[in-house]
Amino acid sequence: MLDLDLLRAFVSVVDAGGFTRAGERVHRSQSTVSQQIRRLEASAGCTLLNRDGRKVALTEEGERLLGYARRILALSAEAKAALAGDTTPAMVRLGIPDDFALIPLTQAVAAFAATRPGVRLHVRCGLSCDLSADLARGELDVALFKREPGLGGVHAAWPERPVWIAGANQPVPEGDPVPLVAFPQGCIYRNRAVHSLEQAGMAWRIAYESPNILGLQAALSCGLGIALLEQRAVTPEHRVLDTRQGLPPVPPTELVLALADGAGGAARDLADALAKFCSDLMARDTAGTA
Repeated sequence: MLDLDLLRAFVSVVDAGGFTRAGERVHRSQSTVSQQIRRLEASAGCTLLNRDGRKVALTEEGERLLGYARRILALSAEAKAALAGDTTPAMVRLGIPDDFALIPLTQAVAAFAATRPGVRLHVRCGLSCDLSADLARGELDVALFKREPGLGGVHAAWPERPVWIAGANQPVPEGDPVPLVAFPQGCIYRNRAVHSLEQAGMAWRIAYESPNILGLQAALSCGLGIALLEQRAVTPEHRVLDTRQGLPPVPPTELVLALADGAGGAARDLADALAKFCSDLMARDTAGTA
């Protein structure tokens, strides 16, 4: 059985980025924290951290343990609170994508929080590829993200059909290569765009890259290139392109809502509320385009 103090030291080193700062967090000396990590590695039977001077980096085994360590420590704190009759609010960590109905989605999350004073929410907004990875590592309890369709194993899923988008008053960029406006590497829309263009024998280049949807929308409006995004990203400053502009068809993607293994009741209640929000939103969008 892994010692809680050793796991706490391990998580502190990872979060602080080094032994000295970790020692300050847990009120121990650097040498004591270093000894605790060595004891944890001996107990686990593998190296968890690579040391490079003052910097540390997770090994593959360390990355695998990190999610478990966070969950073990959280469960330990929850059990102590329950036995002590503590009324500390339950923590639910939620990940939401930057490019999916961010304002109404945030409003739905806020409405849930208002009805559940016994739940403390920690919300992270980011790229789908990062949210999916964070959920798998145990760093999120609930996550909404985009992925390849039909993989299963989620709380709920909805189909999405990406579209090619350009500025409303901008000509379609001509010439070779095609200038792309895209999220950073790892985004499913970026991968779809690149793969579709290459299958069609069309060269491409990244003309504008941004980790947030507002940056991409601004770049499209200014005519810096074209993007492959979900229909919901289209504003009055944009227009949808199709094969008549010489662009290849693109297969659908999927929006999914997923729960971490062992997610508690509060996380499941939040997932149910978000599933209803997404289903209602998709139904309205479908009715509006019918």
